[in-house]
Amino acid sequence: MRRLIAKELILSFVPNGKQRIWRSMTRMKLQLTRDRVRLQNQIECLLEEMRMKLSIVVSNLLGASGLRILHALAKGETDPKKLAQLGDERLQCTEEQLIDALTGRVQPVHGEMLALQLQRLQLIDQQMARLNGMIAEAMKPQQDAVIRLAEVPGLGVDSAQQIIAQVGAQASTFPSAAELTSWVGTCPGKEESAEQNHSSRSANGNKYMRRVLNQAAHAAVAKKGSHFQVVFRRLLPRLGYQSAIWAVAHRLCRVVWKILHEGVRFIEQGSEVGPREKKKRAQMLARALRKLGYEVTITPTNQLVPTAAV
Repeated sequence: MRRLIAKELILSFVPNGKQRIWRSMTRMKLQLTRDRVRLQNQIECLLEEMRMKLSIVVSNLLGASGLRILHALAKGETDPKKLAQLGDERLQCTEEQLIDALTGRVQPVHGEMLALQLQRLQLIDQQMARLNGMIAEAMKPQQDAVIRLAEVPGLGVDSAQQIIAQVGAQASTFPSAAELTSWVGTCPGKEESAEQNHSSRSANGNKYMRRVLNQAAHAAVAKKGSHFQVVFRRLLPRLGYQSAIWAVAHRLCRVVWKILHEGVRFIEQGSEVGPREKKKRAQMLARALRKLGYEVTITPTNQLVPTAAV
C-alpha cells in the first residue's frame, strides 16, 4: 500500500470494451492466416508425395495459376501437358520446365485428399474475407488513424489495424514514446549491477505488437530511399542484421506513438520521393482501403508522402 501511495507501482494496461473487440477480431484473423500457411505447407507435402515439384517453378503455390492446376489435379487430371496449359503466361518458367515439374506418380487417393484440402482453403479464405469486412466496419470511426499509419514505410492497412487494436487510436494510455516502446518490448534492456550494464537484451513485451513491428521493419529496410533503410545500413556493420532490424523496429514504434498521439502524418526524410512513386503509393493505399469497404478519394498535397482524404 505504501508503494502504491508513493506511485511506485504502474497499473496494467486494460483496454476498454470496444478495443477488446478489435483485439479479438485481429487476433482471430492472425490465427486464420497461420492456418492458411499451415494448409499451404500440407498441400506442398502432398505434391511432394506425388513426386511433383510445382512450387519450384511457381512462386506462389496458391496463386491464380497454382490454384487452377491444383483444382484440375483434384478433379482427376494427371496429364502433365494439359496441366501445364493452365499456367499463366507470366510465369517465370518455360513450358518444358512446367511439364517436367508436373510429371509425377498420382494415385486416386491423392486427388481426393487434395480436394479436401482445397475445400478447407476456400473456407479459410471466405472467413478471412468476412472478418476483413467486420474489422473495417468496426474501425470505420478510426479510419483517419488507419490511413495515417498505413502511410509509414513497412506498414499497410492490415498492420495499421492490428496496431490500433493493441494500443488504441490515440495511444492515450502511454504518455510518451519511451513508455510505449517499453510496454511493447522494443527498447534496449538495462541489467545493471555495480554500475555496469551486463545485458541490453529487450524485455518480453506485447507479442502481437512485436510481431507486427518486426515484419514492418523488414519491409521498411527493403524500401529504396526510405529513412529506415538509411538507418539500417548505418547500423548493420556495428550491430549485425538482427539487432539492426530490431533497432529499426524500435524507431517504427516511436513513429507510431507520435502519429497516433499527436495526430500527425509521416513525412519521408530519406531520399527525395518522385511524383511517380507518390502516385503509385497513394493508389496502392486507396485500393487496399476500398477493398475493405472504405470510401477513399486521393487528394494531391505538397507533402512528401501522399495523403488520402476520406
